[in-house]
Amino acid sequence: MEVNVLDIKGQETGRKVTLNDAIFGIEPNDHVLYLDVKQYLANQRQGTAKSKERSELSGSTRKLGRQKGGGGARRGDINSPILVGGGRVFGPKPRDYGFKLNKKVKLLARKSALSYKAQENSIIVIEDFSLDAPKTKDFVNIAKNLKVDDKKTLVVLPQANKNVYLSARNLKKTAVETASSLNAYKVLNADVVVISEGSLQTIETILNK
Repeated sequence: MEVNVLDIKGQETGRKVTLNDAIFGIEPNDHVLYLDVKQYLANQRQGTAKSKERSELSGSTRKLGRQKGGGGARRGDINSPILVGGGRVFGPKPRDYGFKLNKKVKLLARKSALSYKAQENSIIVIEDFSLDAPKTKDFVNIAKNLKVDDKKTLVVLPQANKNVYLSARNLKKTAVETASSLNAYKVLNADVVVISEGSLQTIETILNK
């Protein structure tokens, strides 16, 4: 699949790049995408929810009523879970929600996500660029030139660029990632993926293992 290379003014440079079919042209695997996105979102969870059980509450341990004959359920002290203000049964405890996923599964998920975007013609390749200073206005102008200012956009750079990152940080619909940190969730979450020319080689190196 050939794609025209654009400059930051949104004009064609006269050059074309060929997107590797082994990455951008495979049959997407939906189940693998589900697993990868699920793992990414699970890793974002803090896992700090905690409720108190009856042994952790402070309250009298005096038995409030007799064992039988009350007409209701048995209960002991005031911390009993069946009373208002009592402890909670099987409540949440701090835990890690992460789970293991094989490397090959992750690689296939990234390829599937990129292939979906290629099928939708939602991939734009631009020549490598940089900004002299962190200015949101300059980044917005680039987005307008590429006609993606009204869409959720993922910009993929070959390496970290502080000025570009700071320029896009305040834009709600824009995310900037390096090619090495690309994952299926971020690709699928964007309407358009803008890939700098230098990132393609990095993506191929990582995903063609």
